[in-house]
Amino acid sequence: MFKDLGHYHEAAVRSHGPAELDHSLVVKGFGRARLRRPAPSGPAGWRTRFEAWWGGLDLAPDLAEDIGSLRWLRGAGTCLGLSIFALSFWPDFSQVEAAAMVPQLAEQRDEYRSQMIMPLSFGGESGRHMGATPAVRPLSGVPERPNLQFVATLAPGDTFTRMLARAGVGEADAARAAQLVGGSIATSAIPAGTQFDISLGQRPAPGSPRALQSLAFHARFDLDLTVRQQGTGLMVERHPIVVDTTPLRIRGMIGSSLYRSARNAGAPIGAIQAYLHAIDPHVSLESDLSAGDAFDFVIGYKRSATGERQLGDLLYAGIERAGKPRLQLLRWGKDGAMVAAGGVATAGFAQPEARSAIGAPVAGRITSLFGMRRHPILGFVRMHAGVDFGAAYGAPIYAVADGIVSFAGRHGGHGNYVRLEHGGGNGTGYGHMSRIAVFPGARVRAGQVIGYVGSSGLSTGPHLHFEAYQAGRTVNPLGLRFAAVRPQMVDPGESSAFKQRLAALMAIRPGAALGAIAGAAGGSGAGAHREINRLAMAANPLRHD
Repeated sequence: MFKDLGHYHEAAVRSHGPAELDHSLVVKGFGRARLRRPAPSGPAGWRTRFEAWWGGLDLAPDLAEDIGSLRWLRGAGTCLGLSIFALSFWPDFSQVEAAAMVPQLAEQRDEYRSQMIMPLSFGGESGRHMGATPAVRPLSGVPERPNLQFVATLAPGDTFTRMLARAGVGEADAARAAQLVGGSIATSAIPAGTQFDISLGQRPAPGSPRALQSLAFHARFDLDLTVRQQGTGLMVERHPIVVDTTPLRIRGMIGSSLYRSARNAGAPIGAIQAYLHAIDPHVSLESDLSAGDAFDFVIGYKRSATGERQLGDLLYAGIERAGKPRLQLLRWGKDGAMVAAGGVATAGFAQPEARSAIGAPVAGRITSLFGMRRHPILGFVRMHAGVDFGAAYGAPIYAVADGIVSFAGRHGGHGNYVRLEHGGGNGTGYGHMSRIAVFPGARVRAGQVIGYVGSSGLSTGPHLHFEAYQAGRTVNPLGLRFAAVRPQMVDPGESSAFKQRLAALMAIRPGAALGAIAGAAGGSGAGAHREINRLAMAANPLRHD
């Protein structure tokens, strides 16, 4: 930087050429040239000299240049000092004192809740009762709704009169309503869960129960009842519901699976199980049926004009082959047994004396077969004289065939054990039960529960040890076949009625029970349009699965 030329004579400057400046006019300071300026004297001179020194002091140089030089070290010292200065203001993590929390007692919590508006918005009775101000005018009485309409449900274990009393019906009206309803149906026969449309009127006197105006409910499958106020007393109205009792007949080809074909035809699962159980003693479901055979069964079926459906028992079970009946079973007699039609019962299939394989005694999987094996507890190889079925603890165990209980109790390593004798030297044994459901000498039928799965005796876990005996010797249960029981014969005096009943069921057209109900137009009863019925039908439609 050059000196200020204002202090020199202009002529002296002009006497030199552009590049002929005298060295006395140039000074070097801190690596760069600058013009000398004469410093004033006094305090102003000190201030001027300090400003000149501070202005020439480079405290923040570029640290990427002249690394290691005095100028660079001065810049690094400046950066370090500023960093230490900034870190000196870093806050610590010491605890900050705050107001201590006061524990809230139950009385104080209730006091706070009493002043909340939220409980009142939900119909609660909480809230602080404040003193009345002059703006509050006392009322001589609180007005009530002229009538109440609601739905009451009969709870399990409850009675008709207790349900009415709980709903607010007076004792006299409840007793009279029970008397009127009892004329059509026993109040004890009303099933739990039945819903009642109840309408209560005004109170005859302050503090007395409201008067019963009407009471309507679905009493039976074919009947609605309404108890209503008429004049000065109660009366009952009967509303019969039109019901169609045409049995439901389902037919179809067996195909690759009898069960799947019946389900595809719309048959309910319960009806299919009853059908299979009925024909099982007469045919082998694995070998005697072919894809070209046809199944045919009829079940009891009731429909009401309100849309309700009710399935009944299996009435007929049959199998056709080449368009001709090969098996016909009809429910007959006081015990409701499935009786074979004479002369047609087993044509083309195994005769009653033929043998059929037994079913599984428990719902489970086979975990150990019949034969030699290493005992899981004793540790050495020995004969396993049965088949083990792994099942859940407490699962029911069924008799595989009709028989008599010859033993029921503790039996060594078998634990709780039951043995059945089926006649002809055949028998079965069931071991490791948790509980026995039969007693010695009792007669049991195929499919009857005789005990429950457990782990008693020499057992490593819950399972069923199933044995089979022939002539007193243990045999492989998986190959056991029992002689089917000879079907019950029809009494000669009932032969004509039996044939008429069979002909009547065979005359039913498949699907006829699904048509329109005769006489249902306008005759569905007053309860057909009740809101309860509509809701019940929407929530609980008939399911065939």
